[in-house]
Amino acid sequence: MLDHASARTDTVAVFLRKRRHGNPWLRFLLRRALRMLVAMFVIIAVAFFVLRASGGDPVRAALGATADEAVVQARRDQLGLNDPLIVQFWNYLTGILQGDLGSSLITGRSVSELVQNRLPATLELAGISFVIVLLVAVPVGLGIAILTQGNRRRGVEVTFTGITGVIAAIPEYLLGVALVVIFAVGLHWFPVAGRSGPASYVLPVLAMTVASWASLSRIARVEALNTLSDDYVRTARSKRIPASWVYFRHALPNMLTATLTIGGTLLSTMVASSVLVEKVFNWPGLGSAFVDAIATKDYGIVQGLALVYAAIILVITLAVDIVLSLLDRRTTLLETT
Repeated sequence: MLDHASARTDTVAVFLRKRRHGNPWLRFLLRRALRMLVAMFVIIAVAFFVLRASGGDPVRAALGATADEAVVQARRDQLGLNDPLIVQFWNYLTGILQGDLGSSLITGRSVSELVQNRLPATLELAGISFVIVLLVAVPVGLGIAILTQGNRRRGVEVTFTGITGVIAAIPEYLLGVALVVIFAVGLHWFPVAGRSGPASYVLPVLAMTVASWASLSRIARVEALNTLSDDYVRTARSKRIPASWVYFRHALPNMLTATLTIGGTLLSTMVASSVLVEKVFNWPGLGSAFVDAIATKDYGIVQGLALVYAAIILVITLAVDIVLSLLDRRTTLLETT
């Protein structure tokens, strides 16, 4: 009788504990979504106030130095730029909540229209580059790890580490300029700029992928070495299972978790670095428009595109967290404890 009552008490305790803690997966998603919203608000506020603290008059820049002062002030009143900063920020924030990303202070063009026309080119460039980086870096990292495991072939390890270290330090912008000078202007192998045909993708994608490939392949090698030293891999090898099966069936999937974590961060970095690469190659994406808007102090475009870039990066980060939590349930449990 006592045993039955004790079992019932334990069941009730477990039920109450589950009710108190809730669904770990749901709590994980809610926490991540809340972090993303807070980050978005901070980015909106920073972009808004920093731009206005940078000085300059975008209305005067748009109308020209010889424009009548009355016309300039009328345009500022029309755009709300003579209102107190806190009022301007509130109006901008409420506009975003209503789906209005603002408009250009110079041309009056809607930021939403600009994003609709140019976002596909930016995502295409970043997406192609990221896929190429993964397809190259992960096998190369695994291959070098296989060659150098157990402190073998020190020359290969030192050469690989040295070369990839130098390549990873090259800025995408500088590499893009060098590629244009050598392969477009000098050799005339590829177009100098634009997005017209498969050949126009080669140089921008190279500029985006070379440094990222070097960084990720180094990380993939380290993770592969850690995986190859695990007991289950040594046990599989001792059972005379073919080496290729051990590497691609056991080692590769287990090294991907950490590699994907860095890969997701790398994709966010590639989206951000595409701003300068697009400007070098006159790529018709958001990046070139963003740089031009900064140069002309077009607050409307800069604020709207900064918000779009931030949203893309935060969504990528959230997606990576979800994928990792599906691959390793301990991630979710650690987040909710």
